[in-house]
Amino acid sequence: YYKRTRKRIFKMAPIHHHFELSGWKETKVVFVFWMVTVLCCIVGLLTLRLKFF
Repeated sequence: YYKRTRKRIFKMAPIHHHFELSGWKETKVVFVFWMVTVLCCIVGLLTLRLKFF
């Protein structure tokens, strides 16, 4: 993508720095990542439950 358009998808790596450069406060970045983690864990546990029960 970068070689064709000279635009980057993320401003900086690691990804949490991209959000900080976009104006998000560090506490908001941590909270959003934490919520995404909880959501993924719930989906994973529900998937396991459907598979075994």
